Amino acid sequence: MLLKRTNIKTQLVRERDRQLRGASILDQVQAILRDDELHRDEILKRLQNPATDPYNTFDFDQLNGEQIFHIDQIKKICIDYRLRFLDTKYFKGDFPQEALSKIKHLEQDHQIQLRGFKIVAPSKMFVLRKTDDPLLFAPMGNDYYYLIHQWGNDLHPLRKLMMWPYKNLENLIATVILVSLIATWLMPDGLFAREQTLSQDIMVFFFMFKSIAAVVIYYGFAMGKNFNTAIWRSQFDKS
Repeated sequence: MLLKRTNIKTQLVRERDRQLRGASILDQVQAILRDDELHRDEILKRLQNPATDPYNTFDFDQLNGEQIFHIDQIKKICIDYRLRFLDTKYFKGDFPQEALSKIKHLEQDHQIQLRGFKIVAPSKMFVLRKTDDPLLFAPMGNDYYYLIHQWGNDLHPLRKLMMWPYKNLENLIATVILVSLIATWLMPDGLFAREQTLSQDIMVFFFMFKSIAAVVIYYGFAMGKNFNTAIWRSQFDKS
């Protein structure tokens, strides 16, 4: 007697029917999806209006140590790359479904409701809807934060170098001096006299320095700009 071959789909249907015990499949699935959607909406509300809880009580046995960061480490990265570290309510971008799913799983695993969400992102993402590499955190207490999710596009590979002049006043002055030296070097000899002397080069350098510094100062005041060290936790748009 030949044994009948097993149809895996048939077995799957039988197992589902056994577990549901006659209940409507569509009703069961609809109820699950409805509960899941309500949970996602509730998470979004907490992201958009985070509570001021100082920390979340995680189960340390279930945490990934690679995802834990201290505020000093976050601060340095924000200053180096001209990023901000703010409450998620100031974030103008969209939160992806994957981030919401990770929050949901964390809450289920740790039996808590996460609050006090923070996000690291470029300044423009707190004003416009852009997708430049935001990082979503939850506070753990004692200035430690747990990285929940990262999404969006990676930052430009030269961003750290491009943001170096804005790091602090010393860097800005050094940049203006360097640009002035380059501009002086590019000036053709004999522009002011038949034979260029050292004193004339120094005068050209000071002229270049004053001109470039004036443009930088005007731009800074006109655009309301500030240094990276001052804006990394600033809530104001023009910083």
